[in-house]
Amino acid sequence: MWKPEGAIAAAVTPSRPDTFQMDMGASLELIDFLCSHGAGAITVFGPNGEFPHFPVEDRIRLAHLAIKRSRAPVIVNATCSNLDDAVAITDHAGSNGAAAIFIQPPFYYHYEPPEIREFFLRYSEEVNVEIPVLLYHSPVFHNSIPWEVASELLTRGIVAGIKDSSGDWEYFERLLAIRGAAPFLLFAGNESVLLRARRAGADAFVSSCACAVPELFAALEEAIRKGDNEQTGRLETLQNEFLSRVADFPGPMGIKEALEARGLKMGKRAIPFAPETRRRAEVFRDWFQIWLPNMLKAAGG
Repeated sequence: MWKPEGAIAAAVTPSRPDTFQMDMGASLELIDFLCSHGAGAITVFGPNGEFPHFPVEDRIRLAHLAIKRSRAPVIVNATCSNLDDAVAITDHAGSNGAAAIFIQPPFYYHYEPPEIREFFLRYSEEVNVEIPVLLYHSPVFHNSIPWEVASELLTRGIVAGIKDSSGDWEYFERLLAIRGAAPFLLFAGNESVLLRARRAGADAFVSSCACAVPELFAALEEAIRKGDNEQTGRLETLQNEFLSRVADFPGPMGIKEALEARGLKMGKRAIPFAPETRRRAEVFRDWFQIWLPNMLKAAGG
């Protein structure tokens, strides 16, 4: 089974300059940027990638191109509002070289635990892939995966692992506790508990901020692996500084502002900034241009 090495960057999805449609060329330039700046693996079409905005056909096409272009393993989020589309994305990604699949409960409508359980059971029966399929628990954006459902799917080996982005430490500890009986991949996906989760036993972390500053998270992962607590502390401080700044923006907009400041094309936003948000963006860019060289020096870049 594939296991990640290094920090995993959750990619944004650039759009065209004049319309909010996927920009394939700019997306591949972002893949190149992440590969050349230290990303150990890349996820496409997670919440950071704004996947609900884009047609399934475009998601399949870009996933295909990203897998072929990337020098790092690519994880494809196959989450959709319905079972058939989730299966289609999964099967295409699995047959074209994806390293793994993330799958969340169907989005938009609220579903009760029995429906969520049935969805995952049917999904596991219908997909035809040999790569790892991991649950993706992100209750901020989607239906949560009830503990009893996650536990059953993991301990029965129906899925290969889980990415927990909830930030709920009790939920994460319960995941750690059941790994002895049924080993599975466990990824941390909430930056507020990233370091704590890695030290507790998470196999890897997936970071939205790593899309904008992959050097920082590559260095942080290396420091964690080496047990270099002094360097880990320095880098964690920088991580928290960046995280607090991008938290001022809706969704991945702060990440995109940072990427534009680094010369990447992000295109049109899904929704326009309000006047006060535009002012915050100007302040953020001024801060980022000062902060970035200091971060690169600390990260060894």
